[in-house]
Amino acid sequence: MTALRWMALALGLALAASRAEAIEIKQVTTPLGIEAWLVEDSSAPVVALSFSFASGSANDPKGQKGLTSVTASLLTDGAGPLDAQAFKQRQEDASVALGFGASLEHVGGTLRLLSAHRDEAFELLRLAVTAPRFDSDRVEQRRAQMIAGLSQAEQRPAAVAQRTMMATVFAGHPYGASASGVREDLQTLTVQQIRDRAASMLTRNGLIVAAVGDIDAAELSRQLDRAFGGLPAGPARGALPEWTPPLEPRIVNVERPVPQSSVLIALPAIPRDDPDWHAAVVMAHILGGGQQSRLFTEVREKRGLAYSVSAALRSQRRASLLVVSTGSAGEKVAATLRVIKAELVRMRDGVTDQELADARTYLSGSLALLLDSSGSVASLLHGLQVDRQARDYLDRRAALIGAVKAEDVRRVARRILREEAMTTVVVGKPAGAATTAEP
Repeated sequence: MTALRWMALALGLALAASRAEAIEIKQVTTPLGIEAWLVEDSSAPVVALSFSFASGSANDPKGQKGLTSVTASLLTDGAGPLDAQAFKQRQEDASVALGFGASLEHVGGTLRLLSAHRDEAFELLRLAVTAPRFDSDRVEQRRAQMIAGLSQAEQRPAAVAQRTMMATVFAGHPYGASASGVREDLQTLTVQQIRDRAASMLTRNGLIVAAVGDIDAAELSRQLDRAFGGLPAGPARGALPEWTPPLEPRIVNVERPVPQSSVLIALPAIPRDDPDWHAAVVMAHILGGGQQSRLFTEVREKRGLAYSVSAALRSQRRASLLVVSTGSAGEKVAATLRVIKAELVRMRDGVTDQELADARTYLSGSLALLLDSSGSVASLLHGLQVDRQARDYLDRRAALIGAVKAEDVRRVARRILREEAMTTVVVGKPAGAATTAEP
């Protein structure tokens, strides 16, 4: 068994043995002022790190779409004295897994390592964030990969539906920057623009770090200052503009010659810090959170209109959405939409005591099932920090879910499930569905 495979197995076994226990989250503040959350776990000699910088693809400059994503992808393509091949070899030799990616609001990274190789792992992280090379051959390769990926995504109805939904719901807002024109912008990006973007986003201001595994607070503090201490403090991050939710229903059909259409329905939801947030979580679960949900029962089980259907909350700093997702044969799209919309209306009338009890039980107990590795725990802690939750949130979560009452669900359903704010996107060849021009 290779060292990397052994590390992955050890991560899973360590957390599987301890996930039922309470998670103690420590606050670590380094001498340079870097703050992190830490869960110590010495049951296996492994460490997982999740971190992010407070600038994402929504901050791409005008005319430079894709800049943040391509910059993030290049951070492990050579750094300092190591070209791309040498950097990769150093990771493999030390059983280190380091990666970066961009989301709307952040550039995030993960680091997985054996505790015996901590110094080597954090040195590679230091090089990646403080001395990325951006060699021209790697820039061209990443550029070509991203353009090819965009072309492939155009052939996948689900990807087109997601892109169209975001462009429609967030028209005029940075969250809704359309994929159209990205190829053209990528073609003209220069190495200097990539260097400038890295310099602007890789700063200590807004850095969020979560660590889990075989490392104590003193050692984590030392390694974080070593890895990130060479970065500039950076200016305070400017907030993205406010978003004004849509005020009228919209239906967008994007024609594609495929047998099954992808369907998304998006509704403005409530922010993560809203007092009704946990009621909204319960409502979304009852509506479309699994095989016992109303949508699954009515759309698939009773009528066979779709293979799968779900509803989930998506939260960003400036906006939240409730998104219903399904796929249906073209001739069944109209009927599928009718059933889904009828269920949205019915949800506003309330839920049964049994539905509420089942949802509270599932949501209170299911979180532990997801914590099957140090990496998943680190990712969870990082997400809580991004959402500005307190360190004791996991201790309080079950009680917050358990306190949700039927009237709370009914109230939040009436806040969110409003047809006048609904955006419907269908990608495929639906029969009998209303159409508008493709955006």
